Amino acid sequence: MDNDSGKAFDKRLFKRLLVHTRPYKATFYGVALAAILISGFAILTPLLLREIIDDAIKKSNEEKLLWLTLAMLAVLFAQVTCQLLFNYYANWLGESVIKDIRINLFKRMLGFRMKYFDNSALGVLVTRAVADMQRIGEIFSQGFFVIVADLLKMLVAATVMLVINWRLALIVFAILPIIGYATRLFQKAMKVAFIEVRSQVSNLNSFVQERITGMKIVQLFTREKIESEKFREINEKHQNAWLKTVWYNSIFFPIAEIVSSIGVGLIVWYGGLQNVSGLEEEEFGTIFAFILLIDMLFRPLRQIADKFNTLQMGMVAANRVFKILDTESNIPDVGTVEKAEMEGNIKFSQVRFGYLKDEEVLHGISFSVKTGETVAIVGATGAGKSTIINLLNRFYEINSGAILVDGIDIKDYRLASLRKHIAVVLQDVFLFADTIANNISLKDESVTIEMIEQAAKQIGVDEFISSLPGGYEYNVKERGTMLSSGQRQLIAFLRAYVSNPSILVLDEATSSVDTYSEQLIQRATEKITEGRTSIIIAHRLATIKKADKIIVMDAGNIVETGTHKELLKAGGYYSNLYEAQFMAEEVA
Repeated sequence: MDNDSGKAFDKRLFKRLLVHTRPYKATFYGVALAAILISGFAILTPLLLREIIDDAIKKSNEEKLLWLTLAMLAVLFAQVTCQLLFNYYANWLGESVIKDIRINLFKRMLGFRMKYFDNSALGVLVTRAVADMQRIGEIFSQGFFVIVADLLKMLVAATVMLVINWRLALIVFAILPIIGYATRLFQKAMKVAFIEVRSQVSNLNSFVQERITGMKIVQLFTREKIESEKFREINEKHQNAWLKTVWYNSIFFPIAEIVSSIGVGLIVWYGGLQNVSGLEEEEFGTIFAFILLIDMLFRPLRQIADKFNTLQMGMVAANRVFKILDTESNIPDVGTVEKAEMEGNIKFSQVRFGYLKDEEVLHGISFSVKTGETVAIVGATGAGKSTIINLLNRFYEINSGAILVDGIDIKDYRLASLRKHIAVVLQDVFLFADTIANNISLKDESVTIEMIEQAAKQIGVDEFISSLPGGYEYNVKERGTMLSSGQRQLIAFLRAYVSNPSILVLDEATSSVDTYSEQLIQRATEKITEGRTSIIIAHRLATIKKADKIIVMDAGNIVETGTHKELLKAGGYYSNLYEAQFMAEEVA
């Protein structure tokens, strides 16, 4: 469970939320005014009813009865109008605030370093950006303003009671502490219950998100029954968390209703007794007014307890969202160097790095890549090949050493400028649920469909795209599931080529494709690496024979460097790798 704020009303958090209402200051004050007017109009109704009964009906004053009735209708109409405006603009304000916060949250997450996402559950982040945001909006639409309006209504109702009949008021006030105490107990219990609810909602979202994403693995390894049982357990915890809140509501609201009814009964009994005994006559209008005023005093108290639940859930959600907004996990973008063009010279100098604090992955590696040179990096799984690419793009910060591009430390570049000149084709290609054209251009308006088609023809993938229904307007669906892995790779190659990078990185780009796609990819590789600095991370050594230089890695160290022929001749690590792979392919 998260360590959430335990306060029903956290002043620090609320002040922070109020900052986001500043652009909507007029609406904020308008809603506050509407809350005050609603309270005022609500109190006028029992007062007018008292006058109608005691001064108009009892005294048979038809003219006064007419005017008082019309006045009551006018008050009711004004009250309904204020309530309508209050409901609409309180919700409008809440939605406007969460729209702004959600934009800030998404922008914040866009700048987080990869390490943050490595350690964060996807479902939890989705919950923060969607469900928790709605809870924050409810602070304004169903929480704070409603509580303020109800408190005002209670204060005015209590004052009016004392003014019109202090004896009857004392009877009502005598039972008020009972419902007040019950409300306090209810609020404390619901605070704990709702923190548990939010925790279980996050767990459920994370589980469902992960299993849907990995559904192929679940089915391949016949894990349906096991995952179904896990889901049943998580769903049961989610259900029990919600049922706890239902149980507390089921106890509190009947108790509150009984106490309110007792108050009405005591007023009727005492007022009636005074009239029957002849001790002191209580006006019938006053008794009727008190019955309405009791409802205005006790019902808001019951509602406040319910709205405190909304307020607590909103505060818990706000606390969680602000934790993300306050997270310092961005790559420092303090560089000032921006280049329209790069030569593509790369130099790693004694670079040390580890994803975890005490587990170093790269142990002081050094190498250089000259402008226009194609360098391949090979080695066993876990040797540190892909880590080099992550560091070149500044997805992670190195522990020591330096990485230079065109003789300038990459920390001195503006982050956007650095990444703009580097294009990466990954082994696991990610495509958005959009058209092929948009997946290639990434909706960059400077990249036209004509440019995309021309580039596709140049690297030999136009025929494949044109064969699809709708061609470049073909929707590949979520994560590109409508295409094969080879086809997704070709789209990634075209995306990289269209971006016209100074530095091209191919990370295991041909490791999981069919023979036909591999031939197309080989052609595409030759075309897009032509005349630009290229780094090729390869598992299949046969694909890198033409590389200008091959860097061989093992356990985070560079063990050999040279051309394909030089390394074979040396008879070292690379030669053994190549021989083992060649023999495996021959056997296959």
